[in-house]
Amino acid sequence: MDVSQHVLSVMERIRQAALAAGREPGEITLCAATKVQTDETIRAAIAAGVRVCGENRVQELVAHLAADAYAGAEQVHFIGHLQTNKVKQVVGKVSLIHSVDSEHLLRAVNGQAEKLGLVQDILLEVNIAGEESKGGCTPESVLPLAQLARELGHVRVRGLMAIPPVPTHPEDNRPYFLKMQQLFVDIRAKMSD
Repeated sequence: MDVSQHVLSVMERIRQAALAAGREPGEITLCAATKVQTDETIRAAIAAGVRVCGENRVQELVAHLAADAYAGAEQVHFIGHLQTNKVKQVVGKVSLIHSVDSEHLLRAVNGQAEKLGLVQDILLEVNIAGEESKGGCTPESVLPLAQLARELGHVRVRGLMAIPPVPTHPEDNRPYFLKMQQLFVDIRAKMSD
């Protein structure tokens, strides 16, 4: 199966899942992870209908940007762990950073965005299952991070992100997604006061 067939297959599965859940398929955004993909493969995915590309390695992001591999995509996101020493290479180059999980990183992203005179959209990453092998802040520390982000002038929190454990059965992750939704609602309520 070539890239375009894979993309169409994934989009059809998203459409079916959305309809089964009573949602409009257009509400769902496919973010295609481009990790270890060639420039040609990325271009083929975009030609097949991918509109958002997500890169998780700074070196690959920089190389793909230099090769104009993301041309035609509406957005490029950074979806991997971001080290503070690489913030300069990411801020302002992507539409959304998915992995801000500490005050130190939040301040580094804000500082670089300020130098560039822009506001960087971010997601706060939560380690919702408390797994040692995964990044993310604790559920208890995400509210203070969100409050700090609101005080800073050059970052905008667009939501929360989590990677739950790999399930034995798809339903096994439902409690983690429910916990994330409750956390989001709680933070939103506390910050609108």
